[in-house]
Amino acid sequence: MSWLHDHPHIKAIRVAASDLNGVARGKRIPTRFAQKIEQDGTRFPLSALNLDIWGEDIDDSPLVFEAGDPDGVCLPTERGFMPMPWVDNPTALLPVWMYREDGRPYEGDPRHALAAVLARYKARGLTPICGTELEFYLVDDSGKDLQVVPSPRSGKRRPGAEILSLRALDAFDTYFTALYDGAEAMDIPAETAISEAGLGQFEINLSHGDAMKAADDTWLFKLLVRGIARKHGFAASFMAKPYPEYSGNGMHVHFSVLDAEGNNIFDNGGPEGTDLLQHAIAGCMAALPASALILAPHGNSYDRLVPNAHAPTSICWAYENRTAAIRVPGGNPKGRRIEHRVAGGDVNPYLMLAVVLGAALTGIEDAQQPPAPIAGNAYDQRLPQLPGNWSDAIDAFEADPHIARIFPAELIRNLVATKRQECKEFADLSPEERIDLYLDTV
Repeated sequence: MSWLHDHPHIKAIRVAASDLNGVARGKRIPTRFAQKIEQDGTRFPLSALNLDIWGEDIDDSPLVFEAGDPDGVCLPTERGFMPMPWVDNPTALLPVWMYREDGRPYEGDPRHALAAVLARYKARGLTPICGTELEFYLVDDSGKDLQVVPSPRSGKRRPGAEILSLRALDAFDTYFTALYDGAEAMDIPAETAISEAGLGQFEINLSHGDAMKAADDTWLFKLLVRGIARKHGFAASFMAKPYPEYSGNGMHVHFSVLDAEGNNIFDNGGPEGTDLLQHAIAGCMAALPASALILAPHGNSYDRLVPNAHAPTSICWAYENRTAAIRVPGGNPKGRRIEHRVAGGDVNPYLMLAVVLGAALTGIEDAQQPPAPIAGNAYDQRLPQLPGNWSDAIDAFEADPHIARIFPAELIRNLVATKRQECKEFADLSPEERIDLYLDTV
């Protein structure tokens, strides 16, 4: 209660957990009940973390009518209370995660899935260090068609993309100032902002650090980016492909791994990296076909994964090559790391980090060896390909042994059922309905 004691102006509380799509599910609670919630948690139906993207129950889910739709116990994460700068009434957010009545972690909770992967690392005396790069569009969705937001300074709409444009950043300085102020208040380590290759597209990097905090930061930052945008009169979207003619939104993750003494196990003092780096790359590559459902979780996600559009389509790796799915950046060997470039901005950060780190650890455990790194343009080479559509990705995820080593059976079952239901409904939507569906939700 010390945070609320130091912030007496807070009038209400939101208690929220991430569902499988990364959507925040929760409750509004008066501040006077905060101590009880902080100590004892609250209760959501287990099925609340297994809703489809419309917020509907999954047909024939064993969590609903078959089981009587039982509750789970939602307890606060170590993150604690934080402000919600996008809400007009002074409000605090308390992130929670779900447990069963007997105290066991609920295996359908994506945050617990990441915690289980990190426990495997810890058992080997290893600690992953992660940072994410988030791309998003600022969008005027007030009319029939999406448009770039008019510049608050000039009132004009930019006619095209401007990569690394200070003018584009300066035009939205009020928005970005509010965004960075909010990130600081929420203890989210937002670093560099740049304008990107799309019309009204930007990218912000979050600092490297503890993997669970990186996932929390990413999930919370997406809420903040969208909320502050609405407060300024427009939308911000992490949708994988808002505009067919422009690049999609990616969410690249950089990670290294420290041993018990704090040494980077990927660093051999030179540019090539260690054998353990090779093993981790091999694990990531082997799991990529089945990982696609996590890294490209929605119908619109596959519009992003097309050749020559700044998103990888081939299963390959390389040094300093952004056309590859797995990139090893250059620079000081002490910072040797892997950049996994497949995920879209529409992912659930907990599941994304779980599948990437889990695959890397499998590669390390099995001492897997990758093929030779590619050189040149991956789009022009005959290479194994990622699944080209949502249905194939669902099937690959469901039956793959790599996935079974990373995720519990209940989460696999729940996610497959969710995505099959969404895939069926998505097929009947018009292009306009598809944009409306994903623009704010993911």
